[in-house]
Amino acid sequence: MPKVKTHSASKKRFRISANGKVKMSHACRRHRLVSKPRKAKKGHKMPAFASDSNAATVKKMLPYIK
Repeated sequence: MPKVKTHSASKKRFRISANGKVKMSHACRRHRLVSKPRKAKKGHKMPAFASDSNAATVKKMLPYIK
């Protein structure tokens, strides 16, 4: 059985948690932070989890990430 290639962009953006959830970071945290409300900036610090339907796709792209 040949090896499956890992999707390079996905391995930079997603992690698999210990419970098997797909962990990712929020968008809108890179630039123009002065004009954004404090509540939005604080809320985006926390990690986000992909929905179950999207998580299945991400796990296919990351076959060897446990």
